[in-house]
Amino acid sequence: MRSDSPDSPDSTRGPGSPHGLDGPGNWHLTHDLDAFLDRAGEFLASRPALHTVPLTVVDSLRRRGTHVYGEEDPVFGVLDGAGSGGGVRGAFFRTPPHGIYLTSLTEEEADALAATLAAAGHRFPGVSADRDTAAAFARAWQRRTGSESRVTVRQRLYRLAELTPPEPAPAGRARVAAAVDRDLLVRWYGEFSAQVGAHPVQDGGAWADSRIAYGGITLWETPDGAPVAMAGATPEVAGQIRVAPVYTPAGLRGRGYAGAATAEVSRAARASGAAEVLLFTDLSNPTSNGLYQRIGYRRVADFAVHEFTGQPRAADRP
Repeated sequence: MRSDSPDSPDSTRGPGSPHGLDGPGNWHLTHDLDAFLDRAGEFLASRPALHTVPLTVVDSLRRRGTHVYGEEDPVFGVLDGAGSGGGVRGAFFRTPPHGIYLTSLTEEEADALAATLAAAGHRFPGVSADRDTAAAFARAWQRRTGSESRVTVRQRLYRLAELTPPEPAPAGRARVAAAVDRDLLVRWYGEFSAQVGAHPVQDGGAWADSRIAYGGITLWETPDGAPVAMAGATPEVAGQIRVAPVYTPAGLRGRGYAGAATAEVSRAARASGAAEVLLFTDLSNPTSNGLYQRIGYRRVADFAVHEFTGQPRAADRP
């Protein structure tokens, strides 16, 4: 983290009055994670389901270091409301090489952020946010930079209601991954990342070690002890846990292994006391969307990833 960065808090604001933006408020940019959390922490925790990605990514940066996703410094931003007592109205983060991730913004707020980032010389391969915010920012970014965009991923956020494990369950059992499974987790995580077109974390071994350390991966294994699927869960932050990633090797799909592992991870998350158990699905995959609804997940909101043309691609983290 660089508290002495040119983009330290209050140093980068949009055009308008000498005190920041007129109308939508002031965008404050920083590379300092602690400064970002001082401003935005309470705001992010106020909507744990819709803010699940910022909450879990920021938690990962705090636990594992700010360069866990790449060598470049992350950048964070907070939107303060216009006028006295406006409070925080929005936030974003970017962990290169990934694109920018936004909380919900109005058209005006998205345009103000695009103006601020373009004026400061920021460039990135895409944007992720709820569906309307992502579209609003993509339009604003094109106006400000001339960069066109296309939607590459459409996602749906689900929340667990009443858990209904699949019946009949496949033969076998669930168990929490341990150190002996490290090589398998590294390999499966790499395969999962390639399958979904995501840019993996910088060090797959460190990812596996972190998940093993807090019991963050559950394996489904056959009666003879062979692992056939995995389902992960993020640490609890602000009362929410997100199920991710879920993966079954190609030759073992269609047998109910992923559903059984997901149900067990969901049960454990609920039993731990989490108020919100969440997961994302790719809307292009009707099989997974149907599965998660059958075991008790209900729609919260739709999200999208827009890729900006003419820039190197780096998909969102799984």
